[in-house]
Amino acid sequence: MKAFANVHPAACMTYFLSVLSVSMFIPHPVLQAEALLGGIMFCATLQKRREALRDLGFYLPLFLMIAVTNPLFSHNGVTPLFFLNGNPVTMEAFLYGVSVAVMVIGVLLWCKAYSEIMTSDKFLYLFGKIIPKLSLVLSMALRFIPVYLRQARRVSRAQRAMGLYSGKSFTDRIRNKLRVFSAMISWSLENAMETSASMRARGYGKKGRTNFSLFRFRSSDISLLAACVFLLAVTLAGASLGITDFTYYPRVGIIRTTPDALAVYASFGVLSLLPFIMEVKEAVVWNCCKSKI
Repeated sequence: MKAFANVHPAACMTYFLSVLSVSMFIPHPVLQAEALLGGIMFCATLQKRREALRDLGFYLPLFLMIAVTNPLFSHNGVTPLFFLNGNPVTMEAFLYGVSVAVMVIGVLLWCKAYSEIMTSDKFLYLFGKIIPKLSLVLSMALRFIPVYLRQARRVSRAQRAMGLYSGKSFTDRIRNKLRVFSAMISWSLENAMETSASMRARGYGKKGRTNFSLFRFRSSDISLLAACVFLLAVTLAGASLGITDFTYYPRVGIIRTTPDALAVYASFGVLSLLPFIMEVKEAVVWNCCKSKI
């Protein structure tokens, strides 16, 4: 069940833009940690266990690489932990690397959730009339990688069934990968031409063309949009007042614990966990309905 997928595209887009904008442009450790936690919890409800473990094998090494790389190249800070080739590795540089890693992983998780929820039909519904050509190109670009990977797996399985992967040497594996890549280039070009011809035949982007859509703005969408705007406004108000200001150099700053700071943290925390709360609520209602059958 994907409860958040049933939300109106305008509310979905507003929500994702709100969370991503705060995650990327307000470098406060508490807000970044909340964004990461919200992204992890939301993606956990959208994925199967095998997919989650596979993604963990990508995100965890990336996190460690970013966190460790920064103190090796940046030697700012006044608290050296140890010296490497005569250069100090400072605590401030290490903590800043961890902060950047948290931000990057959090943004990647929210972008992954965005690709799962905001499908191409929703994107075209929002921007098809305003910028028809650009919206079509963007929707195709956003869905290109997952579609490309699925098609590559199909081609690989087909060639394996034909006996083209009989060799086990390194040269044979490289040759097989290049064969799949060549087939995918041809498929991509052909698919782009077919999509262009199909959209042209349907009169996409022409004046007077009507669009059919099943999306309806319901009261729940209004409530979600109002909550999103309110929580974002509180977070941005705190940022404009300097509550979320935080520095790593030359010394690590102090995280504020005043009532107004706690209100900002709580607002963005609730904003980050809204999809997870909706998914859990939907799952509880669904299980209760099944138990009554």
